[in-house]
Amino acid sequence: MSGAYDVVIGLEVHAQLLTRTKMFCGCSTVFGAPPNTQTCPICQGMPGTLPVINRRAVEFGIKTSLAIDCTVNADNRFARKHYYYPDMPKNYQISQYEEPLAEHGHLDIEVDGAARRIGIERLHLEEDVGKLIHEGSLETAQSSRVDFNRAGVPLMEIVSKPDIRTSEEAGAYLRGLRAIVVYLGVCDGNMEEGSMRCDANISLKRAGATPLGTKVEVKNMNSFRNVQHALEYEIKRQGRALDAGERIVQETRLWDPDKGQTVSMRSKEFAHDYRYFPEPDLPPLNVEARWVEAVRATLPELPAARRVRFMRAHALTAYDADLLTGSRALADYFEAAVAQCGTPKAVANWILNELLRELPGDDERAVADCAVSPGNLAGLITLIEDGTISGKIAKDVFEKMYRSGEDARTIVSREGLTQVADAGALGAVVDGVLAEHAKVALDYKAGKRAALGFLVGQVMKATAGKASPGVVNSLLAEKLSKL
Repeated sequence: MSGAYDVVIGLEVHAQLLTRTKMFCGCSTVFGAPPNTQTCPICQGMPGTLPVINRRAVEFGIKTSLAIDCTVNADNRFARKHYYYPDMPKNYQISQYEEPLAEHGHLDIEVDGAARRIGIERLHLEEDVGKLIHEGSLETAQSSRVDFNRAGVPLMEIVSKPDIRTSEEAGAYLRGLRAIVVYLGVCDGNMEEGSMRCDANISLKRAGATPLGTKVEVKNMNSFRNVQHALEYEIKRQGRALDAGERIVQETRLWDPDKGQTVSMRSKEFAHDYRYFPEPDLPPLNVEARWVEAVRATLPELPAARRVRFMRAHALTAYDADLLTGSRALADYFEAAVAQCGTPKAVANWILNELLRELPGDDERAVADCAVSPGNLAGLITLIEDGTISGKIAKDVFEKMYRSGEDARTIVSREGLTQVADAGALGAVVDGVLAEHAKVALDYKAGKRAALGFLVGQVMKATAGKASPGVVNSLLAEKLSKL
């Protein structure tokens, strides 16, 4: 882009709520059931059926609203949003429009050390749609089928204000929002399975100009990385178009991760296109203050507060604390391990450098299914701290723990991995290394301090990594001083 533009981004995040039943009927919401086995006349949109509001879904919406500092509206109402799509059984969606559940909140984020506050316009509840299944690609599909299991699942939409300025800020906002809904237990945050989805509205305007540019909506982004890549692509595409004097068309575009580009889907709808009107089959919803306060009393410690506590109580860096609190399960794992071995920094290092490298993902499910329990990790760290094994051996032991689920002491005992700290036994090995590498020993005496590291490495190699590094360094220093 040759011109200077201000980027304006707003995000619409849809989160499926972890209720047992759907938004307006009693059908199950369990993921992965055979197609069309979790439906009834209500969520199929049959004539004569009447919806009933899911109280738990409303409570989850209130809980999330409080966590992002929104004002919960005492009076709110559901509306019909009309549009035709094959996976919409009723040809309209029950949503909220003019009277949403909550409004005017914010989420604080940090990017490259700079704090930013992103405003939140509204949070409203609605029902999800079904899922289209195409045989082959969209271009060559011979047939398409529809699964209505997801139709009617409670959905919470959180709409940000157009306060986001970069793709990095968008990623930070999404990660922060995901952490909150997962901590609250209202959504599992799984973008790959579609339980958390994001649409982005993006426009460019001349730097410093007041009028906003024409916005484009981007859909089909199922990961934080895809959101950032799609926004980066759109920033460049719109910038090039504006530089060339072209007019940006208000439209909806899809992100194609394989081609790394957005493609036009349809012209962007306006609110009046949906012909909103109050849902006649549902009464206005009155959210009493005492209900809100009862929900407020159930709020857990949220990610931002836990991050600060980890830094203060455990002397962690902001970076480590941020990674550990990004997942509630990971933060719980960390604290459980620390409670058993009392070395927070060591626990953090093992989790971030070793555990996350082995886990298939960093979500709640992956941590919960991990074969290395917090107690077993604490046990491994204790063996390092008391000198039973070296750090190098500990890494090998950890891999065996992860594969087998066994505790560290059992593996160390069975395989004879106990660290050798006997000065007499190691003295002979040190003498042999000095004799074999006499020139390196003389280099050390001549002032080449790096030579000591080489000699330590040779002793460790000769003992298959079992020698105590502390004892080895002490013996080498003593013997080298006598040369």
